[in-house]
Order: sequence, then C-alpha cells, then structure tokens
Amino acid sequence: MNKKLYNINDCKVIELGKYYRPNGNLTAVEGANNQIGFDIKRVYYIYDVPATSDRGGHAHKELMQLIVAVSGSFDVLVDDGKKFKTITLNRPNLGLLLPPGIWREIKNFSSGAVTLVLASAPYDEGDYVRSYAKFMDYRESIK
Repeated sequence: MNKKLYNINDCKVIELGKYYRPNGNLTAVEGANNQIGFDIKRVYYIYDVPATSDRGGHAHKELMQLIVAVSGSFDVLVDDGKKFKTITLNRPNLGLLLPPGIWREIKNFSSGAVTLVLASAPYDEGDYVRSYAKFMDYRESIK
C-alpha cells in the first residue's frame, strides 16, 4: 500500500512531446522511465459528456494517472483535503499527472471534449475512494 501523503503541489501539468508535420501533429506518451514515471497498464477515454455533467468525484489509493484533453477542454479540480485548485486542460500535448490520494472532479466540458486517461494499473474497484467523507478518513489514516 502506498503510504506517501501527496498534496495538490504533486499534481503536475507536464508537456508531452509534440512533433510538427505539415500533414498533422503527433504526440506520443511513454511510461515508467520516460515522461510520466509509471508503466501504462490501462487506457480509457471519456467523451460525449453533456456540458452540465461532471466526471470523477473520487480518489485512488494506489493508482497514478495522466489525464489529457485530446480534444476540446475541461477543468480538473484537485483536492488534498486541505487545499484545492482547478487546472484547465485544453491542449493535446499537455497532461496532468495525478498521484494517489488526491480527490479529483472533472468539470466544464466543452462541446466535443475527449478526455484520455492513462493509468498505472488495471481497473480495481477496491482502489477507489468514492465519497468525500471516506476520502478525508483515508487521508487521515495515512498520516
């Protein structure tokens, strides 16, 4: 079990490589020993989100993620139980690295927004903290 208590300052927007070509740009993401610091074990994307809907609303105990706006834009609220900040993602060559133990909510989706998530492990319901009260209890338990 991950025992490090991360805070919102550990949530970093990183610039991913952007290769310019006359016929279209390309961005590649590489794992553990390169840009993101973890091996990619799961990839998923979120799309067709109504403008008034939110996604996320949970934390992970162990999972690390990179979130990218491959199309359009959205805001990611990150919260460590003491402080929070909102990060806008709107460029496909930028990614938000999220360590474990950080509450996240994804909001304000633009029309046509596509959210790409690269994760450090396969889906595991036991890794989720789905209520904010339990999130606060979890944060307290790893101090």
